[in-house]
Amino acid sequence: MRAVVWLVEGTWPACVDAVRVHAPHAREVVLLHVTGPEVPGVAHGAFAGLMGRGRAWGQGPAEGWEADPGDRLEALGDGSAAELLDAAAERLGRPCVREERSGRPEREVVAAAEGAGLLVLARDGDRSRLGPHSLGPAARFVVDHAPCPVLLVWPGEAPSLGTIPPPPPHHR
Repeated sequence: MRAVVWLVEGTWPACVDAVRVHAPHAREVVLLHVTGPEVPGVAHGAFAGLMGRGRAWGQGPAEGWEADPGDRLEALGDGSAAELLDAAAERLGRPCVREERSGRPEREVVAAAEGAGLLVLARDGDRSRLGPHSLGPAARFVVDHAPCPVLLVWPGEAPSLGTIPPPPPHHR
């Protein structure tokens, strides 16, 4: 079985621990990190708006001309992803495949899970109570569209059963 583990800043340790416990005999563990286009894209757009769209990048007066900050943010993101993958591999403590993707995270995760025997991800929404709001939009999309079994973990201690929302009025 191939297990894919979606690593997200802040929740990745719980996912790595879960695959160690629930899939110790997986023949292959893929540690997956996806960098979304949002931050560099916003920086590219802001820079284009401030500097004017008619100029070619890197051309202009030598003094005061700045490089596109989106390029720098992309480089920082690549370094951060590599550090996260290194830390996750060390925590896993066994041979694994490290995979970096870029694009819409929810779609990249679903694509990476094709042919897998298990996909591990953490809840990314409201962690203070049980219920549907404990999944953010990206995790909800992945859970709804994953082409394999999904192991959904709490990135910390799960809230008590007393946090379950009451049933709707028509079900009481």
